[in-house]
Amino acid sequence: MEPVLEVRDLRKTFPGVKAVDGISFSIEPGICFGLLGPNGAGKTTTIEIIEGILKEDSGTILYKGNNRGKRFKAEAGIQFQSTRLPEYLTVFETLKTFRGLYPGKSDIDWIIEVCRLEEILHRDNRKISGGQKQRLLLAIALTNNPELIILDEPTTGLDPQARRHLWEIVTGIKNSGKTIILTTHYMEEAERLCDKIAIMDYGKIIDIDTPYSLLLKHGQGATIFIRTENPEKYLNTLACQYFIVENGIEFRTDSLNQCVQKLAASGADLAGMTIRTPNLEDVFLKLTGHTLRA
Repeated sequence: MEPVLEVRDLRKTFPGVKAVDGISFSIEPGICFGLLGPNGAGKTTTIEIIEGILKEDSGTILYKGNNRGKRFKAEAGIQFQSTRLPEYLTVFETLKTFRGLYPGKSDIDWIIEVCRLEEILHRDNRKISGGQKQRLLLAIALTNNPELIILDEPTTGLDPQARRHLWEIVTGIKNSGKTIILTTHYMEEAERLCDKIAIMDYGKIIDIDTPYSLLLKHGQGATIFIRTENPEKYLNTLACQYFIVENGIEFRTDSLNQCVQKLAASGADLAGMTIRTPNLEDVFLKLTGHTLRA
């Protein structure tokens, strides 16, 4: 199946900084593709080059097998990190204004239903909440009936309930057959929405795969936490690598069963034991050495 978007050996340098250093990837139709990286990794520069805001120094970007042109502009929808809306318009008037800019148009009733705007249609767009504004911005990105949608940190600053509300909407849009590129500062968001993830740092892609495969490759082992006021009594056990932490002791191991058996054989009180397996955030930390917000 031909990729919707293909990036080949993309490079962009600013004075003293290789922001994007020879990255390549392709995006299959109908998936959500996540681009993750700590601040300064190069993901925003990559997205802005794809969008056409910045010019690459070298490299190739293909849309449906051809160089980007009028077709890409007509078939791509973008939700920017920050957008200033026209003032003194209602939500409905704002949608009609942006929809009128494109020859190809989505059904406006479909947009309103998908983005759940029914209750705020006649409200001044300056007087809506943060979550409502993000839904409106997503609706604007859908007005030209795009095949490729770029969502640049769409849930930053939202409360957990509004964030999950937007996740449901994005999932529904993906299920309708559209292709999505997502950047985010929330690992849970990436793990829930993305079919494939590229992790960037220092302008390069460190790894790219499905969330499940990334966990298989880089998320081995487990952490055992035992709540205790006297962690020193476990130090002679040396069942596995350990760290004294607040309210207890943590054991890190690649052989979970063996470690638990050694702890039990040593007489350790396992009643309050908690076992945590690695998640995508652990993988990200392992690959980049940073938290996502570093």
